[in-house]
Amino acid sequence: MFSIRLLLAGITFLFAGAALAQTTIPLPEHPRPDFERPQWLNLNGSWSFRFDAEDAGLADGWHTGGVAFPLTINVPFPWGSNLSGVPDGADIGWYARDLTAPADWAGQRVFLVIGAADYHTTIWLDGHQVGEHEGGYTPFSAELTAHLRPGSAQRLVVRVDDVRRDHQLYGKQGYGNARGIWQTPYLEVRGRTPAEFVHFAPDIDRDRVTATVRLLEPASSPVAVVVDFTDPSVPDAQFSVPAGAREASLVIPIPHPHRWSLDDPHLYDVDVRVGEGDQADRVRTYFGMRKISVMDMPGTDYRYVALNDEPVYLQLALDQAYHPDGFYTFPSDDFIRDEVLRSRQIGLNGMRVHVKVALPRKLYWADRLGVLIMADLPNSWGEPVDIQKQEVERSLEWMMQRDFNHPSIFAWVPFNETWGLFTKAGDREIYTPETQAWVASVYDQAKRRDPTRLVEDNSVCCHRGHTRTDINSWHSYLPGWAWVDSLAAVSKGTYPGSTWNFEPGYRQDRQPNINSEFGNVWGYEGSTGDVDWTWDYHRAIDAFRRFPRVAGWLYTEHHDVINEWNGYWRFDRSEKITGLDAFVDGMSLRDFHAPIYVAPETPLSQDAAAGARVEVPLVASFMTGRDYGEELVLRSRWFAWDALGNEVPLGEQTRRFAYRPWMQGSIGSVAGTMPAGPAVVVLALTVEDAAGAVLGRNFSTFVVSGAPPQTMTVDGRRTRLLRVAAKDLAESDWSVKQWDVLDGLKVNGAGAGHFSYRLAWPADLKPTDVEGATFLVEASAKQLFGKDRDNAAAMSGDYMLGGGTFDPSRNPNAYPMTDTQRYPSSVRVLVNDVPAGVYELPDDPADSRGVLSWHNQLKDRKLREAGSYGYRLAVTIPPDALAKAAEEGAVRIRLEVDDALPGGLAIYGARFGRYPLDPTVALTLK
Repeated sequence: MFSIRLLLAGITFLFAGAALAQTTIPLPEHPRPDFERPQWLNLNGSWSFRFDAEDAGLADGWHTGGVAFPLTINVPFPWGSNLSGVPDGADIGWYARDLTAPADWAGQRVFLVIGAADYHTTIWLDGHQVGEHEGGYTPFSAELTAHLRPGSAQRLVVRVDDVRRDHQLYGKQGYGNARGIWQTPYLEVRGRTPAEFVHFAPDIDRDRVTATVRLLEPASSPVAVVVDFTDPSVPDAQFSVPAGAREASLVIPIPHPHRWSLDDPHLYDVDVRVGEGDQADRVRTYFGMRKISVMDMPGTDYRYVALNDEPVYLQLALDQAYHPDGFYTFPSDDFIRDEVLRSRQIGLNGMRVHVKVALPRKLYWADRLGVLIMADLPNSWGEPVDIQKQEVERSLEWMMQRDFNHPSIFAWVPFNETWGLFTKAGDREIYTPETQAWVASVYDQAKRRDPTRLVEDNSVCCHRGHTRTDINSWHSYLPGWAWVDSLAAVSKGTYPGSTWNFEPGYRQDRQPNINSEFGNVWGYEGSTGDVDWTWDYHRAIDAFRRFPRVAGWLYTEHHDVINEWNGYWRFDRSEKITGLDAFVDGMSLRDFHAPIYVAPETPLSQDAAAGARVEVPLVASFMTGRDYGEELVLRSRWFAWDALGNEVPLGEQTRRFAYRPWMQGSIGSVAGTMPAGPAVVVLALTVEDAAGAVLGRNFSTFVVSGAPPQTMTVDGRRTRLLRVAAKDLAESDWSVKQWDVLDGLKVNGAGAGHFSYRLAWPADLKPTDVEGATFLVEASAKQLFGKDRDNAAAMSGDYMLGGGTFDPSRNPNAYPMTDTQRYPSSVRVLVNDVPAGVYELPDDPADSRGVLSWHNQLKDRKLREAGSYGYRLAVTIPPDALAKAAEEGAVRIRLEVDDALPGGLAIYGARFGRYPLDPTVALTLK
């Protein structure tokens, strides 16, 4: 069985040429583990730099020397990023550095390779132009041999013109511009007849692989090719490229192939020698023996993407692939590796690298760690004119050529949401039939270049559809409550011959149905800003698992970026806190992605009558072929948070049910009795195997309302309860702002200040009958978010191009989710002017624990502090304060925040937050 720990411990693959790379420079590793030559020199680090705002450098001969480049830039980070050290100052930049090629490179062909530079790049060595390239995402090279003097210092100058062009594949660079050089530049020695690429196309059905070598130039005479496998079980293979040709292939048997899979991502390392003797070109690469196809889920006609003839229920994240300080470029290889590991750690099986070409080392780590990749091509924001079409076609070819050997890639995606495919017609934008036919032709081109993978013509959204495609995908950004109806309609409306989600003239065949983007980031009016996504995520996953005709989903998104904050992690990759373990011991995000899943066929929260018997039907969604035995164990635990915020057990049940691989459908129901009074009831579910190992966790909730009792038994003592609604304030005053939510279900005070309540002493209660008293309240700190500021400006601009806002709390729907950055406050409680204590409020949280805040949202596609909740404070009322209250005929509560720590205060009523608790005085009777 595959072990991440053992895999990481065993990673020792370092090609000999890495010894030439300096270790004090950023990203010293070879940038192409899939295409690495033994003699190379990393050129990352400090370069001289100069902006050319007037575009005068070419005419003034900056490439010939004699002109100072006064800035220092840290290559390969794009200018304008913090890690580059150079603020953005113009659309054109010039780089220069001295380099000395090793003396023993004399007499050999030497090339400069730049991993990527955006957009038009020109290269000079000692004033001689040696190369030029247009394109922003894939590697290009320039031969230096004619002008190189190994052993001597020489001057290398690079000019990059990043003036915006309508046809340029720009993607979402408004989130952080990939300006200039943004992937590693390096020198490498190539043989006399170098390879342009070496591709391996696996065929697990016939236990073989087809090796294809393409030369940089046509062969002047037959060129020998030797393929040397490091695995001793695979014999070396030899073939040749004929004279006058550039390309040749050979089918190589792989005895007893070790397949690449998600649990065992085995790679075959290969050394390829092109030519003979000292002038041979030597390349190290690798491939995985795996097969990508489409098949029925066993026992159904549901079409699924398959890996090695085994269905895969796709659970992917949209990977915007941005770093706050490096934009497109990550600060270290460890960071790149950890990006992939994060997905595995929460149980995802893939990522869609979104509208950019993935870093080769990210693909390398996906290959090594067993994570699937959907590979997007970046989009332009212009119209589909000829020059833009040429840019798309050549960039797609370059991407596919570079990344062919990565087994992690299972699908190519040339277009996203029809961006760059609209033609303006007056005040409208039209996706013309001619453009649709061209998109279909791009699909055909991709399939001809790579028949071993799937191709999605256009990852569709917004009432635009497919042409020819291997996947019937769609984007749906919905509130959590809308998912069941939406997926039911999709399941009913997709079948061979269906036109749903296809453009006129095109129809569905037997493609898998995949929701290729979802999340509440765009599911509410005007997007959400930063909110608790766990509740809507839970509702969506429960719905997806109930509709197995949908073969997978892709959540937006892996991590936050500057204008989208619904990532599993913050932009800096710090943790967000889900609160799931408050419902089921040990529950985490992994449980949402477990192959063994039991989903209640009821809403995640629903109203229930006091004392009612409720029945919850359950659906099995077992997305695995693994044999767990004939039976599994279902444990259900019922508990409640009552009107005083106490946790109350309500009972447990255990039963066994039959198991079979790929099982879908009903497994019966569980039933429980609701409490007699107001409560939030939780049904906690776990599925175990016969040995007691937990395979999956889930929960559902019920909100029991009704009139709260006047008396309760608490810890065996009869208790009289005095309540006041959160909004029924006797006094209040706040230094910054005071406001409420949903007509007073929650009240907020920002800064320093106080809330005061007055609760009448019961006329029928003698003070001598009271032994003691406690004040109970749900409260949190209260940060003043951008949306709540009186001078909050309206958001504007195109989000994809960096418009909108960089403040994740400014959106009207926002309420930032709990994370590792806290916002503390401290509240001093006085009862009838007698100090009763100071209580720390560690944060202003919002996550799945805010059941009532989600349950009582209006279904109007707007959010009002959804998911927010507080901490249950139990304040012992001093005896002298109690005596004063009885004497005055009222209990006066004052909760104040001092200006020494002006963290604000929020008070939650019985219909908001975590507990069905109004501010309450509990009088313990003798």
